[in-house]
Amino acid sequence: MMWALYALTIALAIGAYRKRKKGLVVWLALLSAAFFLTGKTAFLVLGFISTALLLGQPLFVLMGSLGMALLATVSGLASFDEQVLVVRRLLELAGKEVLLAIPFFVVAGELMTQGSLARRLIEFMKAAFGWIPGGLAVSAVAGCVFFAAISGSSPVTVVAIGSIMVPALLKAKYPEDFSIGLLTTAGSLGILIPPSIPMIVYSIMVSSATPVDPTDLFIAGVVPGLFIGGLLAAYSITQGIRFKIPREPFSAVRLWEATRQGVWSLLLPVIILGGIYSGIFTATEASAVSVVYALSVEWFIHHEMDRKKLLLVAEGSMTVMGSLLVIIALAIVLNYFLVDQQVPDLMVEWMKTLELTPTKFLLVVNVLLLVVGMFMDIMSAILIIAPMLAPMAAAMGINPIHMGIIFIVNLEIGYLTPPVGLNLFVSSSLFKKGLGFVVRAVLPTVTIMLLSLAVITWVPWMSLGLVEALKKKPEPVQQTTTITTDAPPASDAGVKSLAEMMREAKNRADGGAPAPAPETRVKSLEELMREAREKKAAEAVPVVTEPDAGS
Repeated sequence: MMWALYALTIALAIGAYRKRKKGLVVWLALLSAAFFLTGKTAFLVLGFISTALLLGQPLFVLMGSLGMALLATVSGLASFDEQVLVVRRLLELAGKEVLLAIPFFVVAGELMTQGSLARRLIEFMKAAFGWIPGGLAVSAVAGCVFFAAISGSSPVTVVAIGSIMVPALLKAKYPEDFSIGLLTTAGSLGILIPPSIPMIVYSIMVSSATPVDPTDLFIAGVVPGLFIGGLLAAYSITQGIRFKIPREPFSAVRLWEATRQGVWSLLLPVIILGGIYSGIFTATEASAVSVVYALSVEWFIHHEMDRKKLLLVAEGSMTVMGSLLVIIALAIVLNYFLVDQQVPDLMVEWMKTLELTPTKFLLVVNVLLLVVGMFMDIMSAILIIAPMLAPMAAAMGINPIHMGIIFIVNLEIGYLTPPVGLNLFVSSSLFKKGLGFVVRAVLPTVTIMLLSLAVITWVPWMSLGLVEALKKKPEPVQQTTTITTDAPPASDAGVKSLAEMMREAKNRADGGAPAPAPETRVKSLEELMREAREKKAAEAVPVVTEPDAGS
């Protein structure tokens, strides 16, 4: 099979580079070196990637074909019956309840983009922050933060808020590069401010190594998201002062009217996040609630939704979900091979040989993920890299939730770095600007993002503080009761020690006589119930439980 792949790749290279002789020579040299100097697995990986690039195939074709080829040649799952194991692994994906949250959040984001929830939210932010220096830019950042708490998607946030706010910023005499750079960067908060689709995918992909509840990731993303939003708002204020942008006077009447018009937009993140954090519903149930809420508000209250727009919502949602689910499913195949060959375990063992401290490990991880973010979209990085990095981080003693937030923030920056930064292409298309212009425009805000990443990495409290605070519960009060039996009371009284209770249990197990019981005992409820069941079964003596004085 390797010879066939080698020949196919050479033929494709000749066809692709026949008019560029230097490129053909370099490509053939690299391919031949990989074939003759590397092992079977390494060449299969490089060969399939080369073939997919030359054929212009999408990511899911590359991952699916590569995974099946590696399972057949390296793992030995060549027969049809053995390959069925892969299908079973894919069916396991359908059994993950949290996966249902992704299509619901996608639909909710489409509903708000097609309706007026996003526009009303922006009007409220302008009325609330427009009077401070750089107030309109601050309003844009705040709008991205709030909309991110609804849509869960970065590109959707850029489109929904950027299409409204960039023209408004330009009209208010803000520089064009500042306006586009700010909205492109602030839109990336869509994957950090909960609910977040990448957080859900991350929790699914690392579940076999370090189980992470997506609700915990949602809670952990609040403080880092607000921190980054606050830095972008501070940057906006400095630029408003620098460019001497005129401020709008504060108007209580305008703020009241904007609040009245946008109250349903403001309530949506409160309902969704409040329900998740209070435990009223799970992340999956919250996604369904967001769809019902957004559709009800747009149809019955705002009257901004009709059948034509519903078709657009369905078309956009199905396009996004179709591509996403295919990629996830075929990434499971490649992940199955990695687990079958114990690649994550081997990487953990290799990492231990380097004797890295947790600080050095996080530094290496940040550099690695920043490079990965330049060449791989966030979903691909989560599907391929996360299952390998998660057990390594756990072996280094790093909290899985903190690691998840570091992973998300790194790849959030990847949305803004060429050559594969998705938000760069979205902004270039949306604002009709060249990619080079957009890259230059985001340089100042990317610097702010890198500073934020450093703080979030070295201050774990930012990720874990809110999670630990919400999980703290008061210690339960130990209840006591008294058991009376027909046995005569003993002469002494006191509180049983743990050693005495264990000795009595051993005596009963050995058939010996039980130790004398004190006249008055203070026992735990669990101990008393166990003793009552044992005595009732052995002696058929009815057990009478006197109720507590306070019951």
